[in-house]
Parts: sequence; C-alpha cells; structure tokens
Amino acid sequence: MFAVKKTEMVNKTFRLPTELVKRLATVAQEQGVSMNNLVGQCCEYALNHMEKSANRESVSQ
Repeated sequence: MFAVKKTEMVNKTFRLPTELVKRLATVAQEQGVSMNNLVGQCCEYALNHMEKSANRESVSQ
C-alpha cells in the first residue's frame, strides 16, 4: 500500500563564502534540485566519506 513519508527537517542558518554559494546555485540549477537538497546531499556525502580517524576526532570534541 502506498504511504506518504515526510522527512523531518529543521531550520538552521549557516554562513558560507559567496563563491561557494554561487557554485552551489549553479550546480543546483543545472541538476534541477533545490539548493537545500544539494547542500544536504553534499553534507551527507562528505560525512559518509570522511577518514575514520578524522571522524573519531570530531566526535570526541
């Protein structure tokens, strides 16, 4: 049976360099996704591909 699922979201404010925002906007437009979606995917990818030692250090701080 079809069930609509809603991902829980939270609003946060981040300061990013202007040039990075421009690059993100370009990629988002080219790929047909929102900037929020793109930034979320970029963060997930980065976290999933961090070196294990760097991941442990950030968790312990």
